[in-house]
Parts: sequence; C-alpha cells; structure tokens
Amino acid sequence: MVDKEAGRVAVIGGGSWATALVKLLLNNISTVNWYLRNPENIEFIQLNKHNPNYISSILFDTDKINFFNNIATIISESDILIFAVPSAFLKTTLNDPSINLEGKFIVSAIKGIIPEENLTIAEYFNRLRGISFDSIAIITGPCHAEEIALEKLSYLTIAAKSVNRAETICNLLRCNYLKAIPTHDIYGIEYAAVLKNIFAIGAGICHGLGYGDNFQAVLVSNALLEMKRFLDDTYKSKRKINTSAYLGDLMVTAYSQFSRNRTFGIMIGKGYSVISAQLEMNMVAEGFHSTRCIKEINSKHRVKMPILDAVYNILYEKIAPAIEIKLLTDKLK
Repeated sequence: MVDKEAGRVAVIGGGSWATALVKLLLNNISTVNWYLRNPENIEFIQLNKHNPNYISSILFDTDKINFFNNIATIISESDILIFAVPSAFLKTTLNDPSINLEGKFIVSAIKGIIPEENLTIAEYFNRLRGISFDSIAIITGPCHAEEIALEKLSYLTIAAKSVNRAETICNLLRCNYLKAIPTHDIYGIEYAAVLKNIFAIGAGICHGLGYGDNFQAVLVSNALLEMKRFLDDTYKSKRKINTSAYLGDLMVTAYSQFSRNRTFGIMIGKGYSVISAQLEMNMVAEGFHSTRCIKEINSKHRVKMPILDAVYNILYEKIAPAIEIKLLTDKLK
C-alpha cells in the first residue's frame, strides 16, 4: 500500500482506460476518487459494481470509490489528478471557472493532442493552465485496458521531469500483472503515443485493403523510423527508440485486436466513410484528430513523413485508400 506517499488520487474519465486505471489503483491504495460526467453511470456502478459502457468484466468494491460528477469538487478534494478523457474533450471537461489546479500533480493517461491548439496534454497544462512541467507526468504503454481487465502481464512507462515523482506514480499502479518503468522523456513518449495512433490507422487501412503481414512489417518498421525522425528533429534527447515506450507501443497499437485506431483504419480501408466509421465505433480513435494536428505541426518542421501524409490524404483530402496506399508502397524501404 502506498497511501502515505500518494495523497488523494483521482481518475477523471469514464471510458475503458479510466476504468482500468481505477482497477489498478485499488490494488495499492485504500480509496480512489472517480469522476464520471453522467450521474446515471455513477448510480449504475454503485448498484451493479461495474461500468455499464466499458469493460463490464471489471467488478469494483464500490465502498473504496468516492464518486463525483462535479469536476471542480473532485479536483479540490484530490492531490493527484489522472486524466483519462479523450483529448478532444479535455478543454470542455475543465471549462468550469471555479476549477483551481494550483498545487495539484497532473498525470495524463491521454494518448492524443488538443485539436484546436495542436498541443499535447502536457503542453496544454503547461502553456494554457500554468502548470509547471515539474508537476506533470505522462502514462503510456504498450498497454491496452482490455488486457488489464484480464490481468494479463502488461507494462507501462511513466515520464516525469523528476524520476522520483515518476516512481511515485509507478508505485501507485504496479501489481502482480502490471510493471511500470520510470523515465524523464515527457516530450518523447507523449509525442510517440500520438504518432503511433496515426500509424496504427495506416496499418488498419492497409489490412482493410487486403495487404498481408509481410507488408505490415515493412510499414511498421518505416513508421518507427518516421517517429524517430520527428522526435529527433523537434526535440532531440537521449532516448532509445527501440524500447517498449516507443517501439512496443507502436507495435501493439498497429497489430492488436483491441486497438481502436487500427479498427478505425480497417473500416476506412474497407470503404467506410470517416463519419460512418466514427458513428459505428463505440470509442474515440485519437489518431483521427492527431493526424491533422501533426500534419499542421510538421508543416513548420518539414520532417519526411510519408505514412503521416498518406493517412492525412485519405482522412482529410478524401483520396481513395487504394490509390494513396499504392503510392505509399513506392516510398517505403
């Protein structure tokens, strides 16, 4: 148990990843504060012991959960705030003027980017909410919530400027089926998490078009090189791109049956329109908004990113997937 070190911990969000994080936290601390926007969902969980919409196989001891549907209240009553809402909804989640983030430690479990601002979550809290990078940590994979629910051995990487602070968050999450690794590379793992979603959409599109495993291996290896070029050009640091936070997270998102971005891409490759695919999916594919954001960011840096360009052309320029991917195949090595 790590109660004395952890302080009061809150999870903000009601989706699959938020649900899995609550499960992990309850292995190590006696109570968790949990914000869900919909009071009907809170009532359902209190009565039935599981989330009605996401990973219903996880059963909770609700006596250990303090539920909130007022965002300002849960923030005031918590010290560590773990955000697990879709990036596109983060600003509206925090639009209550009575919210006071002073003195809070912010942890992002969001693998996306703020669409209107082209900012990662850490950048958003730092530039627009005045939170020092010293008070921000990032949680990244390779890890899917569905396997946490099944208690299959998984790994997370936690980044913070202070490795000691990263280790504190690691200790909140570690258990017999979850290993957590601390690092200092906030920028690298956060942008890697954004990029891998885009590349996973590309992998899904190729699968939907009928490309096989041989081509997927080429695509993913080129995606890793593309990720490295972008990270090195925009924020060079001592990072090993072939470790789990980078290569591992890319691989699981590109190949896993649980990957919503890969699923979204498969639907596009099979002929769904973007709107039709979004309507049919029950979860948000973060890579959709991230594709446009990274494309706009890269217009300043001009890094060679043919996979990003291909996904962007398919999603936003409405180029036929079969044509765009055929053009891409001549650019890969």
